[in-house]
Amino acid sequence: MAWTEMGGEILFIEASLLPGGRGLTITGQIGEVMQESARAAQSYLWSHAESFGIGAEMFREYGVHLHVPAGAIRKDGPSAGVAITAALASLYTGRRVRSDTAMTGEITLSGLVFPVGGIKEKVLAAHRAGIHRILMPARNEADMEEVPEDVRRELEVVPLTRINEVVDAALEKFVANPPPPPISESTRLSKPEPPAPPLIAKER
Repeated sequence: MAWTEMGGEILFIEASLLPGGRGLTITGQIGEVMQESARAAQSYLWSHAESFGIGAEMFREYGVHLHVPAGAIRKDGPSAGVAITAALASLYTGRRVRSDTAMTGEITLSGLVFPVGGIKEKVLAAHRAGIHRILMPARNEADMEEVPEDVRRELEVVPLTRINEVVDAALEKFVANPPPPPISESTRLSKPEPPAPPLIAKER
């Protein structure tokens, strides 16, 4: 969920693995603040890969392309960290992001979820889009009082304080798209065995 001068709106974040690639490629008219959020999200998931069930080889052997489609509209602000983290965690684990959920909030490299502004506008935009489950920083719950009561009654709000809660709340429980094997392993498995030496019969 995003805030603009025209009110709230919904943004979509796409992520794709790049076999043999390096680092993080970010496109879609992303501003500097959102780029920093993306790098922080990837670094946190990498440094805690084992606890999230992610093989460390995924970070060393695959690059990532992160894209926020919205034409030529420039997008920036300190509120996309939670959504970017969910997108990257989904990519690395193979667990889909829940389709009934929208989210907002910023993250820190120490794993905290920080509050953001524009909650009323963002929540109303999600509601207009048919979303009824909202992930937001726990410290923003009080801001929900500004949202009309009839809208609040139709929403499930999930408060977040740490990044591990983001992954648990945003992703489906089962693995729908298993991540690819490490490139080094798949190369080793696909490499043909050398042919056996020919048998030479000796004359007696």
